[in-house]
Amino acid sequence: MDCLECKNLKEGFESRLRKYIEARSDAFYRVSTELAAKRNVDMERAKSNFEEHQLVCVSAAEARQYGPRDSHVASLRSGGTETFSYRMYA
Repeated sequence: MDCLECKNLKEGFESRLRKYIEARSDAFYRVSTELAAKRNVDMERAKSNFEEHQLVCVSAAEARQYGPRDSHVASLRSGGTETFSYRMYA
């Protein structure tokens, strides 16, 4: 990924995902789900912002052009790093 905004949005999403996972596994979650629910909303918002940017980002469009198998090659050609993937944890 060559785009600075993509990198920032990705890092923001990953940070919020970690906080959500921590809130879900916290002992406090058994007493009150409010914190986990708030972190879930924050995480979903960050994911949505990142995905929306990916739709208009030139760097991301180049990676999509090469397809999933060749996206690493496209990233290296553009001087970026590998694209990221994530798994949702509930």
